[in-house]
Amino acid sequence: MGITARAGSTEARYGPIGEVAWDSGNSGDKTHEVALKRPNAWSLYDTLANVWEWVNDWYDPTYYQNSPPQDPFGPASGKEHILRGGSWYVGPGLIRLSNRYGQNPAYRNYNVGFRCGGVVFAP
Repeated sequence: MGITARAGSTEARYGPIGEVAWDSGNSGDKTHEVALKRPNAWSLYDTLANVWEWVNDWYDPTYYQNSPPQDPFGPASGKEHILRGGSWYVGPGLIRLSNRYGQNPAYRNYNVGFRCGGVVFAP
């Protein structure tokens, strides 16, 4: 999700928080339909907040201390998968592309979701 969500940017967000994400201050305490906020530079919507997004990487709190600096794949195994990006439930300070934490894959909550995706090859 990191490279895709960033869409070439190195910033914590791809625009002002109110334009790109739902948070505890502007969400009305609920999730929202996709594409109501501004997309990133690759025309992807809601890559920040609305709901925490499950990613395929396993979680290791120390992994990034010794990982490759460019798009690391994450550990090969673990007990928890990563949730990223924040949700409508959290404050704007927690909504950033690098925000992540580990959670048991069986965990379910009203502010957690996922994005279907695949590999895209340039012509």
